[in-house]
Amino acid sequence: MNLIDNYPTSRVPTNIRLSFLSVTLVHAGMLTALDQFMLGAVLGHSMTIANAFLAIFISSIIFGVVTFGLGFAGMKEGLSSSLLARWCGFGQIGSILVSLLIAISLIGWFGVQNAVFAKGFNFALDDKLGFEWSAAFSGLFLTVLVAFGFKALRFTAWIAVPFFIIVIVFISVRILDNHNTIELINSIPTGEPMTLSSAITLIMGGCIVASLITPDMSRYSKNSRQVFLMTMISIILGEFLVNGLAILLARALNTADVVTIMTETAGGIGLLVVIFSTLRVNDINLYSSSLSIANSISVLTGKKVNYTLITLTIGIIGTTLSVLGILERFVDFLTLLGVVFPPIVGVMITDYFIVKTHRNILKETQQYEKIPENKDTPFIGWYALFACITASYIGLTIETGVPTVNSLLTASVIYGLLNFIKIPFFLKKIKS
Repeated sequence: MNLIDNYPTSRVPTNIRLSFLSVTLVHAGMLTALDQFMLGAVLGHSMTIANAFLAIFISSIIFGVVTFGLGFAGMKEGLSSSLLARWCGFGQIGSILVSLLIAISLIGWFGVQNAVFAKGFNFALDDKLGFEWSAAFSGLFLTVLVAFGFKALRFTAWIAVPFFIIVIVFISVRILDNHNTIELINSIPTGEPMTLSSAITLIMGGCIVASLITPDMSRYSKNSRQVFLMTMISIILGEFLVNGLAILLARALNTADVVTIMTETAGGIGLLVVIFSTLRVNDINLYSSSLSIANSISVLTGKKVNYTLITLTIGIIGTTLSVLGILERFVDFLTLLGVVFPPIVGVMITDYFIVKTHRNILKETQQYEKIPENKDTPFIGWYALFACITASYIGLTIETGVPTVNSLLTASVIYGLLNFIKIPFFLKKIKS
């Protein structure tokens, strides 16, 4: 994306907004990637096909609503997610916590993606380096490319998204052509059984971070129609096409190992997709996590920090997670994200569209394409933090219903009620 390194702590001017296709390809790229394919393979290996697609359908409705809501806010205000959080309930210090959570999750995603890359790379070298050395090499290689502005990465979405989808369809046709579709649909999954609510939480864990960082991309969009279409295209391509095909392939090959699926059925092309997809998605991971860290440093010190230094640091941490085996904890990682992040999304949407605590000051400063001054920004949003902590606890402990939905709705209701009744006193927002 052009200008993607600009405006980490300010609004994106309306006169430099990008084309619909440019923004959509980057956003869709987050959901048309190997992590979604991995998720689909897990579902296909652990659930009946009917239940797997039902989980995708329900999750897509939730994802679509919250993603469009946040995407619209990002487009309207021209602000990244981390900045938007300041005036959507969390305040200056609260936005730092949101930024750190985003950064930590994206570092985790970097580690997961790099581990997949390393596994494919090591497979190509016939295990001569070993997984750990392959992970160390690939992680540092990706980090250096992004940190020092390898410009080709900015345009990989134009090639990688269509290429990834074409190869996935090719692999699917090649494999499924040798299987009876009816028998495949009716077959019994051989993996560890998974409930519908667990599957929805996993799927939301796989896409909720994409939802939360949608403003990072939609702030470059020109209008709400573009945001809506961008959201719908991402859902169709990522959730239904990529996830759906992965479900069928995992069932046909009786495995949830995506590297095995890609390399053994498509050979060198499959391996190339593994590598190219990882390059593209980890570019986004490093970009959005760097934005989050930049926001945190800006609030704490009032200064800007070198983008390259942030990226190198984040990349090294993510690479270390790969070497330590984060890929083996993929399901646990998604489950945690699927419970902890929905409350943040719920609070921000409730504040922006219902409570509207700072819509007036945002509107006043928007005409000058500036952000509100610190004196007009809460120091810390106690209501938001209380709502998120309570909702996350409920999502993690209450077994009734769907944990993702429980935490999302609980945070929205608690935050809305606290703002309505304005009690207790100690939860009121402290002004700087």
